[in-house]
Amino acid sequence: MSSGKGHFAGVPFSLAVSSEMMFVDLPPLERVRRIDAAGFLVEIWDWTRHDIGALAASDATFSSMTGYVRGRLADGEGADELLATARESVAVAKRLGVPRLNLHGTGLGGDGLPLRPATEVTGAMWLQAGDTLRRLADLGEEAGVTFVLENLNAPVDHPGVPFGKAAECLELIASIDRPSLRLMLDLYHAQIGEGNLIELCRQALPYIGEIQVADVPGRCEPGTGEINYSNIARGLAEMGYTGPVGLEGWASGDPAAALDAFRAAFTVA
Repeated sequence: MSSGKGHFAGVPFSLAVSSEMMFVDLPPLERVRRIDAAGFLVEIWDWTRHDIGALAASDATFSSMTGYVRGRLADGEGADELLATARESVAVAKRLGVPRLNLHGTGLGGDGLPLRPATEVTGAMWLQAGDTLRRLADLGEEAGVTFVLENLNAPVDHPGVPFGKAAECLELIASIDRPSLRLMLDLYHAQIGEGNLIELCRQALPYIGEIQVADVPGRCEPGTGEINYSNIARGLAEMGYTGPVGLEGWASGDPAAALDAFRAAFTVA
């Protein structure tokens, strides 16, 4: 039973679900309504693909959304474009009450592939990425929102993405160390690219803004693959993490059953 949007008995975290990947046979607004009716927070990706007025009137509570429309972290021209569209995104986030705005190492196309792949991440790219993130942290402080940098796996889903590993994202976030800039730690991507998930969570704990999950392989709900999310949930609870956990995965079958499995995996009491 839910005890408030995103909160369930025995679950020490607030649970969210991506409307981009769940109830996919329904129109976008109906997906949001179904997730909200089930008691979860709602996540969206590119806000330009949504009817913002309808979302604002839906009474759903949102956890995160994509925090830019165009641009890149690691080159000057891309950074300026990223900041400009981040400002547009902040205005939408404030209208919807979205607290976290998601970022990636570079802009992604509709197929999830980097618009500008990187075969090598140079020192100059690290410096530019740090400068861009500092500017985003300033914007976040000004607007009262948090930008979160997400790790993405290169071997399966996002070949050529720069700053894709959780360790790289964490290094950038920790070097800046601002409350308005945090890590979106995606454990599905981390399992493919790095593994050792509980220790990774422990190392990243001071800088985590949100955790996203899906099982490997297949990117479906917990219990469909190799990741023991019940153990991870207990580990997170023991570390004292009480923040949001978002299911960014497909339903292996019935979406309602997938949401039940997600909730059960993160129930620790």
